[in-house]
Amino acid sequence: MDSWVESPRSGGVSTPRSPEAKLGLRVEDLWDIQQPQLSPSEKLNSCFENILVSSFPINPSFQVVEINSDSSLADAVQILSKHKLLSAIVRNVEAPEDASWIDRYNGIVELQGIVVWLLHQSEVKALKMGPASTVGVNGAVGNGGSAPEAAAPMGGSFFETLTSSDFYKTTKVQDISGSFRWAPFLALQKSDTFLTMLLLLSKYKMKSLPVVDLGEGNIDNIITQSSVVHMLAECVGLHWFESWGTKKLKDLGLPIMKPHQIIKVYEDEPVLKAFKLMRQKRIGGLPVVEGNGQKAIGNISVRDVQFLLAAPEIYKDYRSITAKNFLTAVRNHLKEQQEVSPMLQGMITCNKDDTIKDVILKLDSAKIHRIYVVDVDENLEGVISLRDIISKLVHEPRGYFGDFFDGVVPLPRNSSSV
Repeated sequence: MDSWVESPRSGGVSTPRSPEAKLGLRVEDLWDIQQPQLSPSEKLNSCFENILVSSFPINPSFQVVEINSDSSLADAVQILSKHKLLSAIVRNVEAPEDASWIDRYNGIVELQGIVVWLLHQSEVKALKMGPASTVGVNGAVGNGGSAPEAAAPMGGSFFETLTSSDFYKTTKVQDISGSFRWAPFLALQKSDTFLTMLLLLSKYKMKSLPVVDLGEGNIDNIITQSSVVHMLAECVGLHWFESWGTKKLKDLGLPIMKPHQIIKVYEDEPVLKAFKLMRQKRIGGLPVVEGNGQKAIGNISVRDVQFLLAAPEIYKDYRSITAKNFLTAVRNHLKEQQEVSPMLQGMITCNKDDTIKDVILKLDSAKIHRIYVVDVDENLEGVISLRDIISKLVHEPRGYFGDFFDGVVPLPRNSSSV
């Protein structure tokens, strides 16, 4: 890593030149003064409990965009597309004017969640009308060409046409609350700690956390899984990081998820099955495997659902295209559009003898959230996510969150959930 430059500080220890590396140096200073009898895990817990989330670097692309809960799905997609965002906060229009800041919002809705929901509804409607029927882009059902075929001349505008149709325009954002990828609204105050943030992102499976200033009623930042991965990557070389990051995966009990637990799709199966599985299992991605089920040829993320309705060579046959052909078509589409995407990098893997540091650097470099563990013969042995990594970095002290929401999701003092 090149985040550090030589300096006289502490006998020649490098000085950070990135905000994330400066943050790592603060952890280092706290690490050095911890009581010697504490275990490394206890030391890190103490360090992160003494750093406020207000210190977390602001995402350069950060912008606050709100979608009203009574907006149609078509309007929501238009807003997301206009701002080039994958997700936005949903404002509860039914909340009274004097409602607390946290009660003014329903949650976070994501573009891919809307797409998956629309595809699911199309499948349901088609099944109700019989196998020979198809759903037209205006919501009408007929026996002619399928919606993707009808959309072929549209040059990639099928998705926009679908979401603005009569069939879908009456569906409001609030109507899909609780559906796939609808995130509970758990916000952090600027005065909350890194430990709270890390636990919510790992043990309690939050995808992103808005940081709010309750005094001003503003969202000051949004901390994502990707930003945390980057922060950790920028801390390579520091003593606290190396004491933990140089441990091998197998010595830390990783991967937690074993081969028989991996949710996967076979290369010759319809790619729609992959997205259905993600919806049913509420996961963000899965591997595409060869016929024997042991070797992976690629990864499909829920974000990739956009290509079903954006790339002409895909949406024409989106009901029948196989997972393998989908991967090939998406890669060709990205090359033609000259877009940068993890999909172009092929399968990102590691093995049990790799270190946590190796994995973090790969995740950060590839801009992904999960990595597959393979053996010497490239057979799948498991999968590791950022949540697994954080679980080996910190632990939840007894009674840390107090009461739990429905016994599952913790309810920090400043948050509510839907």
